[in-house]
Amino acid sequence: MQKKIAVINDIAGYGRCAMTVLLPIISYLGVQACPLPTSIFSSNTAFPDFFMDDYTDRMEAYIESWEKIGLQHKFDGIATGYLGSVRQIEIVRRFVRKFSGEGTLVIVDPVMGDHGRLYSAYTAELCTELRKLVALADIVTPNLTEACHLADMPYKESGWKRTELSAMAEQLSVMGPSCVVITGIPQGEYIANYVYVKTGSEDPTARLIRVHRAGEERCSTGDVFTAIIAADAVNGVSFDRSVRKAAGFVKRCVEAAVELGTPHAEGVPYETVLYRLGRR
Repeated sequence: MQKKIAVINDIAGYGRCAMTVLLPIISYLGVQACPLPTSIFSSNTAFPDFFMDDYTDRMEAYIESWEKIGLQHKFDGIATGYLGSVRQIEIVRRFVRKFSGEGTLVIVDPVMGDHGRLYSAYTAELCTELRKLVALADIVTPNLTEACHLADMPYKESGWKRTELSAMAEQLSVMGPSCVVITGIPQGEYIANYVYVKTGSEDPTARLIRVHRAGEERCSTGDVFTAIIAADAVNGVSFDRSVRKAAGFVKRCVEAAVELGTPHAEGVPYETVLYRLGRR
């Protein structure tokens, strides 16, 4: 049977981000991507104007219909992204509990902020509720800002020691996930990702995976990264190998954006280099 992932995120009609990045990349990697929208945007929020339709009031009816056609326990993975309210987080937590079957992997991308700052919608209450969702995850993929807030540790732009990153990753893992990757750690000419995996009764495995910085940070790179992690997880690719693949592919996407002169708000032109991703 073909693998299936329920993808819970918003949809933007223009400006690559969220669902419009996750669906094609997951599909390219051979996994059926099944969207559960949280909001619909005319364009991503990096543009000066956009239309937004909050889908919260329709999510439960949407999920109920999935239940009526027997999709409980049919998903090999559930991948979540930005959730903008306590109610959305509660709906998603119920969905995870109801639709997870034996072997379903839950991948949580806790989209909260960047560069040390949380997005304007994120309150202390939302952070508390998101920790409850992280507790249901098998894999969590926060950037450095998000990891600091989830673990309640102070943020700093640079100068991170491995012992500090290990302590933060361990704190996140204690919440529930067996696999943690802290992304986007600046290290001079490199961008690093800290990988932490619980291995039963043995000591956890942890390592820093670095790639050369290809250009300025852009919208959608986190979505590209998480799409690969989610598809690889249900395809049985090792977490370490998947993080290396995702980091390398994000670099290629940024290089393509620089070469093509893609405006920052339009994200990265992953379509032009998707053929380089490979299936396994």
